[in-house]
Order: sequence, then structure tokens, then C-alpha cells
Amino acid sequence: MIALAENDRPIAQMLMNFGACPRCILRFCRVGQQDSYRRPHKELLAELCEFLESSKDEDQARCEAATPPCKRIKLESTEEAEEQAPNGSHQLNDGAASTESGRTAVCTVCLGILQELCEVDFVKAVCHKINSSEYQFSSFVFSVSFPPQLSVREHAAWLLIQEEMEKQGLLEGKDDLVQLKEAYKWIIHPLFLEQLGVPADGKSLFEVSVVFAHPETDEDCRFLASACPGCFKPAKNKQSVFTRMAVIKALDMISEEDFRKHFPCSPSLPKSPCTAVDVQCTNGAIFVAGRYNKYSRTLPQTPWIIDGERKMESSVEELISQHLMTAFKADSFNFSSSGREDVDVRTLGTGRPFAMELLNPRKVRLAAAEMKALQQTINNSSDKVQVRDLQLVTRDAIGHMKEGEEGKTKTYSALIWTEKVIQSEDLASLDNMKELKLDQKTPLRVLHRRPLAVRVRIIHTMRSAYIDEHHFRLHLKSQAGTYIKEFVHGDFGRTQPNLGSLLGTTADILELDVESVDVDWPPALNN
Repeated sequence: MIALAENDRPIAQMLMNFGACPRCILRFCRVGQQDSYRRPHKELLAELCEFLESSKDEDQARCEAATPPCKRIKLESTEEAEEQAPNGSHQLNDGAASTESGRTAVCTVCLGILQELCEVDFVKAVCHKINSSEYQFSSFVFSVSFPPQLSVREHAAWLLIQEEMEKQGLLEGKDDLVQLKEAYKWIIHPLFLEQLGVPADGKSLFEVSVVFAHPETDEDCRFLASACPGCFKPAKNKQSVFTRMAVIKALDMISEEDFRKHFPCSPSLPKSPCTAVDVQCTNGAIFVAGRYNKYSRTLPQTPWIIDGERKMESSVEELISQHLMTAFKADSFNFSSSGREDVDVRTLGTGRPFAMELLNPRKVRLAAAEMKALQQTINNSSDKVQVRDLQLVTRDAIGHMKEGEEGKTKTYSALIWTEKVIQSEDLASLDNMKELKLDQKTPLRVLHRRPLAVRVRIIHTMRSAYIDEHHFRLHLKSQAGTYIKEFVHGDFGRTQPNLGSLLGTTADILELDVESVDVDWPPALNN
């Protein structure tokens, strides 16, 4: 039997006359047992009619007069057909028709959401869309977007039964009703588990989103725009001003009297049910980390585009991302790294830590052997960039790459030219310097993209190697964020002290290599 008590009978009958479906009647009667909602709609309708027929003769008469007729309803099954919506997205047509053709009448409250749009055939159609999308997932989050006028119709139903509840001494508020989305998910989740073989999980990265629409939305909501004009403001990315949040805000503001004046609390039957106009599948972002070496002096870290014109053929970011995007079948990516080198600077040693955020990937995991093969593919594709320690990491782990970045150290090797003739003994003073403090004003070459400031940086150690009267190589370990080129040539005095001032000559840098980035992340792999 249907899970209604004797004191629910007047409310159930009132909602039946209102044109509500059995599941909406359960919601308004505050039935919280999930199993009650999961029973087939037609079974619930038959039991509801039987429940109401067992009362007085006038109840019997009202039940016979209700839509759909309780005794004459046909129980033929309906099939969901997957159709192409006008906007090119997949539309799942619920196939509901009028009672004249023997089909279930559309609920005046949920507009069909809790009728055939949560039955097995509909779920099968959605699962077909999910399976054809080729996403890799072990659980899912199911989200729905309902037409905003459902809030209007629910409010009308609430006002209709409010007086009856007060007669019974019931003081429950509207917020105590079982919410439409909650009831819908109670029904739909087990059906998805049966069809997909994976559970619904609120923490899953894979989301299935169904968007429902109804052709009478503007017609049902238009009166609210006149009563509460401040709630509805046109937005560029919205097709209609009648958004769910705007409608809810207006319903909170409008008085009961004004609502009843503009919207009938026994609204006419809808001409058609809701339709699912879009089914979207999205995977949450995954993160791939590693270290890269850059062996070219003509390769920027990221695409070098000035005034819309590409200045270099490729970049470190592109040489790595194209393979990750393909392997994980992602839509797009975001690249980040522990600092960056100039286009003419090589990165040697164990490389620079980097992370790639892959957005909406179809694949979310690779076996260790597959990841190793992917790393080799990247390395075989170019002699300009090589990667190592390629691995999947969490979003939180990315923070380790940036934590205390300025407190980290980096080691460089620089080829230096001096204007005056030098001997090896002239360099001895550099080798003895420890913890040299620099005041670096924002370099002229980056002033267009960084604020003007004086930054204090430390050169921890220096070690020189004499080459000839005008050249030597300098190995130095510095605080991360130190502008090495400016330390060498002084940047017109904007870095003090600088190598030229220390040696008493004009100095310039001919080549620069990053020999190590001392960030202990990501974990080294045995590959």
C-alpha cells in the first residue's frame, strides 16, 4: 500500500484534484522513505486511487473526476526516444501525451519530472549518452537543472494545502517538504547503478548533468517580473531573465495575496512535459607532474606571441602538453612550473619541476607502464625538451611546488665577458664571497609585466673558472627569484652590487644555464 496515513487523506485528495502526480503527493505529505518513491509511477497511481476511493462517496467522485481517470488509466509502457534538439545537443523526449491517447497526464507540480522522466527507459537513454562519451570513471555525481517555474507551481500547491494543514494543527513549514531534487535522486540513483554498474558518489570527479527545460517557463513566471522587477536583470550569458535563483528570490518577496492574484493556485494542466534538452558529461581535472630539461636557446617556456604574432615555432609547454592531451583525451590544460627560464637559457641537471592541469579528461589514470611509455614518447618527439619523473599527482600536491618558492635555491652556470683584461687571480675575490646581498630594482626588460619594486636577493656562493683574458665561467648558487643576467651586467645600475662593480669593469653575460632547481618535488621515480 502507498505510504500515506489517514491524516494525509485530505491533502492527498486536494493535490490529486490539483493535478499532482503520486510522487509529488508523497513529497507534500512528507513521506521520507526512499523506497516509496522508487516504485513504478503507475503502481503508485493505482494505489493512490485505491487509498482515496476507500473514503467517503465525495472522495470517490473527486477521484473519478481527477486527471488522469484512476480506473481508466492504461498501463502500456512508454519508450524514451533520443532526439536531436534544435541547438544540436541531445534531447531525451519523454514521450508523454494527453490522457485521450491513454498516456499519463503531466503533473501540474513537477511537469513530468517525477513521472516518466525518472523511469527506467529514460535512465537507459541517459546511460547511452554517457557510455558513448568514452569517459573513464568508477563513480559519478549526478546533477540536474530544472525549469525555474517548478518553484512557482510548487508554491501554488503549497498555498492550496496550507489552510488544510492549519485545520489539522500541523505547523510544518514549506521547507519541511521533501525537495524535488532529493526525491528525484532517490529514484534515479539505483537505476543508474543498475545500468552503469558504478555508484553515485558526491566526491566523484565524474559528473553527469541533465538539463531539463519547459516551453511554458516564461508564461508561468512572467507575473513575477511585474511584481518584483528588481529580481530579474538581463545577463549576457543567460537566454532568459527567469533563472532559478531569481524566481526563488521573487517568491520570497511577493506577498501571498499578490501571488494568488496573478497566479491561480489551481493552475491549468501543462500542455507538455519537461524535456531533457542536454546531457553533459564532465570529468574533474587531473594533474600530471614531472621535471623538464630544456636544451635549446631558442625555445620559450610558454608560447611567445606578441601583438597576436607568434615569435617562436613552439615552446616547452606545447611540446609536453600535446602528448599529455592526447594520452588523457583532455579538452584543454593549464601549465605551471617552479619558476621559468628565459628563451635563451637552458635548463640542465635534474630539470625544472612542472605540473599540467588537464581539464575534462576522458581518461583519468594510466598504469605505471603506460605513464613510462608516455614519458618516452615525449622524449622521442623532440631533442629540445626531455621530461622525467612523469606522474599523476593531486591538486593539493601542486602547492608543494609553489610553497616557499623564494626561499628555495637555484644553481646557475654563466659564461661571462669582461671589457678589461683579467687574470685568474682577479677572480679569487668572487670565490671567497658568501651570502652576498643584492638590491634588485625590477629589470627594464620585465618592467612591462611586473610592478616597479626593489627586491632583496641573496647570492649564496660563487665559483669561477678562468677561460681567457676576457672570458670566464661563473657557477653560482642563488636565492630563487634572483635576476642573474642583471647581477652580471648591472642593468644600468638597477642591481647593486653587480659583477661589473665587484670586478671594476664592464661585464656582460654570453650564455646562461640553469644547473639545478632545488625543489624536492615531485618525488623522483626509478625511470
